[in-house]
Amino acid sequence: MTSHGYLSELFSLDGRVAVVTGGSSGIGRAIAGALAGAGASVVVVARREAELVATVGELAARDCRAAWVSADLSTRDGLRAAAEGAAEAFGEPDILVNCAGVNLRPPMGELGEDVWDTTMAVNLEAPYLLGQRFGPGMAERGFGRIIHITSQQAHRAFVQSGAYGVSKGALESLARSQAEAWSPYGVTCNTLVPGFVMTPLNARLSSDPEKVAALAARTMVGRNGLAEDFAGAAVFLASRASAYVTGQSIFVDGGFSVH
Repeated sequence: MTSHGYLSELFSLDGRVAVVTGGSSGIGRAIAGALAGAGASVVVVARREAELVATVGELAARDCRAAWVSADLSTRDGLRAAAEGAAEAFGEPDILVNCAGVNLRPPMGELGEDVWDTTMAVNLEAPYLLGQRFGPGMAERGFGRIIHITSQQAHRAFVQSGAYGVSKGALESLARSQAEAWSPYGVTCNTLVPGFVMTPLNARLSSDPEKVAALAARTMVGRNGLAEDFAGAAVFLASRASAYVTGQSIFVDGGFSVH
C-alpha cells in the first residue's frame, strides 16, 4: 500500500456528511474547509447570509461539495429549523461540529439573566439539541463523530469567564455524557480546546495589543493561535483514525494550558 493509500484509509472523509455550526467564520470556517478538503460534504450553519455565501463559494471553488443554512441558534424553533435544513442538503450527517458561540462576558456583578440565557442557549443548549437530533441516527448507522469547540475557560477562570466559562465547562461534560451514551455504537464525542485564537469571537481581547502580546508570551510555541491550526485535529477526530478516542478534551493551544 502506498503512503497516500494508507493515509486515505485513515483520514479520508469521502462519502461522509458533516454539519458545522458557526462554520462561516473563525475556527468553524477553518474546520469546515478542512473537512471538505478531506472529502466530506459540508453543511455550514450560521446567522449571517453574506458570510455563509462567501464560505460556501470558497469551498465550491475548490471543487468541494458544500451547502449553507442561515439560522438563529439562540431559539429552539430556529435550531430545529436549522437541523432539518442541514439534513435536507446531503442527508443525515455523520459528523457534527458545534463551533457556534457567543462571547458575552460582563463582570460577574453585572451579569444579567439576559446574557446568561443567551450564552447558555447558543453555547450549550444548541449543541445538546443538535446532538439529540443527530446522535441517535449516527448510532443506528454505526458511525458518528460529534466535536465540540470549548475554551480554556472550561478549565480555569480568567479574563472574566462569567457565563461563557460556565457554558464551556458544561459543554465538556455534555461531550462525556454523549460519549457514554453512544460510543458503544460507533459514535465518538470529543472537544477541541483552543488557546487564544485571533478570531472575530475574540475581538474584545484582540483589540488590546498588550494583552495579545502577553497571551502569546504565555504560549509555549511563542504565538497566539490561528483558525487553521485546528484543521488537522478536526480531520483526525472526524475520521476513522480516532475510533478509539472518545470523551476527551484535546487541547490545541500551543502549550498555553501547561505553561
